[in-house]
Amino acid sequence: MENTNIKKMTLTAIFAAIAVVGSLFSFPVFGSRCAPVQHLVNILCAVLLGPWWGVAAAFISSLIRNMLALGTLLAFPGSMCGALLSGLLYKYFKKLPLAYVGEVVGTGIIGGMLSYPVAAFVLGNEQAALFTFVVPFLISTCGGTIIAIFVVAALKKTGLLS
Repeated sequence: MENTNIKKMTLTAIFAAIAVVGSLFSFPVFGSRCAPVQHLVNILCAVLLGPWWGVAAAFISSLIRNMLALGTLLAFPGSMCGALLSGLLYKYFKKLPLAYVGEVVGTGIIGGMLSYPVAAFVLGNEQAALFTFVVPFLISTCGGTIIAIFVVAALKKTGLLS
């Protein structure tokens, strides 16, 4: 039992590090930084580790990215909602397409809408509205999810997912 937690903790740290390094390959879209590697990591965590470890990896990577000025506070609601919904859907249904949909809906729609209060009240963005970040978050998460589909298919083909 304890050995399993150490393995999951180690993988969580590795995935968080991959997400931080991957954020160097980000691009701006409508006032947010889109980092598709974070969404790839969210799905890998959902499939390999489970929802709570995925949320931990998303939180850690968002924290480090903010500390290194590689991201904004909007990374927290975006990445964590996607990791949670993707992980929960995969945990209970064991269907990869649901993990992908969970990431897109969790990050793109739920995370995008939850970013409004962060932008408006914490960052002081007076132009932010409820759906301001949905489109840029959807662009980012769709890119990362497409990459994840190929990576997960390769992992499945090699037998690493079983």
